[in-house]
Formats: sequence, structure tokens, C-alpha cells
Amino acid sequence: MGGFLQLLRSNRNYRLLWIGQVISEIGDHFNTVAVFSLIVHRTGSGALVSGVMIARALPMLLAGPLAGVWLDRADRRQLMILSDVVRAGLALGFLAALEPRDLWLLFPLSALLMFASPFFTSGRAAILPSIVEPERLHTANSLTKITQWATITAGAMLGGLAVARYGYAWAFVVNSVSFLFSAACVARLHSPRGFRPVNGCVLETPVLQPWRDYVEGLRYIRSVPLILAICLTQVGWATGGGAAQVLFTLFGEVVYPYGAMGLGTIWGFAGVGLLVGGVLASWAGLRLDFQGYKRWIGWAFLLHAVAYIGFSQARPFWLVLLMIALSRLGMGVAGVFNTTLLLRHVADAYRGRVFATIETLSWTTMMASMALAGWFSTSWHPRQIGLAAGLASCSTFVIWATMDRSGKLQPAPQTELALQEVEVRGKPVV
Repeated sequence: MGGFLQLLRSNRNYRLLWIGQVISEIGDHFNTVAVFSLIVHRTGSGALVSGVMIARALPMLLAGPLAGVWLDRADRRQLMILSDVVRAGLALGFLAALEPRDLWLLFPLSALLMFASPFFTSGRAAILPSIVEPERLHTANSLTKITQWATITAGAMLGGLAVARYGYAWAFVVNSVSFLFSAACVARLHSPRGFRPVNGCVLETPVLQPWRDYVEGLRYIRSVPLILAICLTQVGWATGGGAAQVLFTLFGEVVYPYGAMGLGTIWGFAGVGLLVGGVLASWAGLRLDFQGYKRWIGWAFLLHAVAYIGFSQARPFWLVLLMIALSRLGMGVAGVFNTTLLLRHVADAYRGRVFATIETLSWTTMMASMALAGWFSTSWHPRQIGLAAGLASCSTFVIWATMDRSGKLQPAPQTELALQEVEVRGKPVV
């Protein structure tokens, strides 16, 4: 914790970014709680809740690639500010959906809100090396991750209290103000070299060609095995992570007769696991070299998969809670370490596309996993679905261990120009 406090005290840029993150992410959950509560209160339909979830997920398929390309072409800080301002306006738009006849507006508004999000979230990751010293990059990334996980719990609790006491409109207004607060924080960031990416090996042309630029980013990911492995393991995690969104509800309300309290308890222990994993990774990461990082990531993936399977098959409820906490602890460790490796090894010219691609792949896979888990829930027992999801999550360990044993997981080139396998217009970059 001392490292976190020292970072916040000494680094003005990161302090501003972190404060904006806390406020805006808590505001995000005000919106989520208000939207889902409004639907259930007005209609009592779980299907409409699922529809809004899909409406929020689908835009990521298009927004992720576009955000990645723009973040590697334009001033990343300005794009983040624009994303916040646009989302502030959209958040106020939810006020028009309060009446039953206007509930349909929740779908396009939710979709547009999520469409604007990757321009901020991927941008925040991409600028971190520009505002934090290399020796503090791991600490900054750890604090960002831990804060993200902590605000899920805090935001959901505060959002629920706010809706219950003050109503839906107030929650939407708070969400809008939180985006404006975040934009004001980002606007005060300063870097001597600015926030435009260092183009390096990217073909510098004033003409934006989104598809070509995005494909170029995919070639870059494929050309660096370490980055490719992190992308693939993120997909592997999402195969089980999406199903977990359904399984937590089924275990809390169907497998065990605890209702909303059971569901909340499972989510609470999952959150505790992530926080403990994040703190552990923050502490260990300062003491490990590159080889140590790889070993810890491999063991973390294995713990996640084994504990996920244990969660699906455990009988006493306390053991279910322990297993899901251990599973999320493993993902907390791997999540922090993997992002630190990306921040250290991804060339600045490609950082926006890499983070946006990972975000897009995760959302796409999670959406498919949620849909499959929901579909199989009509004929399979939740424990069977959990076992299948846990086995699918084993792919994270298999991918990582296989690529490591083959010697492919090596540090990426440190120079922006050492990317010989990336092709631009069909010609290798030299």
C-alpha cells in the first residue's frame, strides 16, 4: 500500500487519472443498477434485462477496432475527453426512458454508451507509460486494476442505495456528472512529448484507412509471440468468464436456495478474490524478473481453472465461496501481470490497437459464452455448465505453458523499429 500512496502523492498526472477513474467507474455502476432495476420494476421481464446486456455488448465488436485505430493516430488525451463528454450527454439521455412507453430507449442509449467507452478505457491503458516512470509502471497498473475491481462493489452498493432513496433520475444525473468530472481530470494531464503515439514503424500517412490500419495491428500482435499469447489467454479466460455471469445467478438462486443474498455473496467473494489477487500481484511484481512473471502467470492460470472446476462441483456453500474466491484470485494475479507485460513490451505505435483488440475479443467471447450458458441452462444442470466452463478456462494454462515450453515467450523488441514481421502494403517494414 505504501507504493500506491507514494505514487499518488508524487505523480500528479497519475493522481488525476486515478481520481477520475474512481468517480467515473462508480458512476458507471449507478447507471447499470438504475437501468436493470428500472426494467425489472416496470416490466418484470428478465428477457429484457438480457436484451440490454446484449445491446451493451454488441457495439464492442465495431467500437473496439475503430477505437484502437484512432488511438494510434490521434491525440489519445483528446479522444478520452471526447469519449467522456459524449458519454455524459448519453447518460442524461436515459432520463427520457423513465416512462413505461419509453423503455425502448434504453436499448439504443445503452448501445451508444458502450460504443463510446473503448475510446476511453483503451486510451487510459495506452497513455499510462506516457505519464508514469518505467520503474513505477507495475505499481500504477496494479492500482488501476485494483481500483477497477473495487469500484464494481462500491458502485453497485452506492448505486442501489441511491436508486432506492432518490430514484432513477438522480442516478442517471450522477452518472453524467461523473463523466464530466473524469473529462476535467484528463484535461489537466500534461506530458512534455504530448499524447500522440510515436508512429515509429507505422506508415505515416494523413489518410485514415481504418481497416488497413487495424489489420496492420493484428499483424503486429501475431508477430510478437508474447503479445499473441496474452491475447489468446484472454480469450480462453472469457470462455468461462462469460458463463460465470449466468452461473453466479443459477448457483445463488437455483442450486442453493439463498436467493438474492446467495447471488450477492458469490459476487462478493469473487470480488474479494480479485482484490487479493491484485494486491498479491502488486507486491510480487516488484520482486520478479521476466522469467518470474511468466512462472507466476502460468500458476495463476492453473489455479483459476482448477478452482473454477472446484466451484462447479463443490457441495457445501462455504466451499463454493472459497473456490470462486481462489479462481478470481488467480485471474487477479494474471490480469495485473499480463497488463504490465503489455505496457512494457507493446510498441507505442500499436498500443491503442492492442488494448482495443484484447477488449473486443474479450467482450465477443464473453457474449458467446453467456449465450451458450443461458441456452444450455434449459437442459443442463448448473454444475454441468460450470464444469464445461471450467474445462474451457483450462485453455489459458495450456496456451501459456505450451508457448513457454517452446521458447516463444520472450521479451518483445524494445525499439519501435524492430518489428520486421509487420507488413505495410504488402512489404516488410525494415
